[in-house]
Amino acid sequence: MGTYLSYIILGLSLSAPIGPINAAQLDKGIRFGFLHAWIVGIGAMVADILFMILIYFGITQFVDTPLVKIFLWLFGAFVLTYTGIESITQSNTLLNEKNEVTHETKIKAFRTGFLMAASNPLNILFWLGIYGSILAQTSTTLGTYQILIYSTGIFLGITLWDVTMAAIASGARNLFNTNILKIITIISGLFLIGFGLYFGLQAISLILN
Repeated sequence: MGTYLSYIILGLSLSAPIGPINAAQLDKGIRFGFLHAWIVGIGAMVADILFMILIYFGITQFVDTPLVKIFLWLFGAFVLTYTGIESITQSNTLLNEKNEVTHETKIKAFRTGFLMAASNPLNILFWLGIYGSILAQTSTTLGTYQILIYSTGIFLGITLWDVTMAAIASGARNLFNTNILKIITIISGLFLIGFGLYFGLQAISLILN
């Protein structure tokens, strides 16, 4: 039980640092409520599950090639910058005159989370390092079934953090007035654009080298 709990804590620690997904959850929660913010996290988690599966089957060498890295950095830069700009431009339509949430489909929220996680090279490299190390360490002593069980602990931790972030974001919407919510939304958008620019610079650096 203690070992399983440590994997849950690992999942929480992987999700807690402020990054693109947390910024997107904050934006969606403020504009559309708890469910949309949580679905962003679910989309990201589905991408994480795919990474874990691919790493388990040995995709590490393919991802580590320069051409793939450049593509991932550029695609990640596009997704994050686009989402950040969209967040800022839509901040003026945060709430309508009846104080009702503006409409967005849950599929779009899921797609946002999935594409952000799937196109984030830092996320990919992080999983390669963390989960790759876990596999290397445990595969010699544990069977496939036990590795699968411990992997669910990681995702339970991620899920707990996603629910927490969604609750914080939707709670902020109820606590603050429209002007403050607009400011928070704009700041979230600027964070996303900042991450996008960073990814773009990394791609340029790889191309030049």
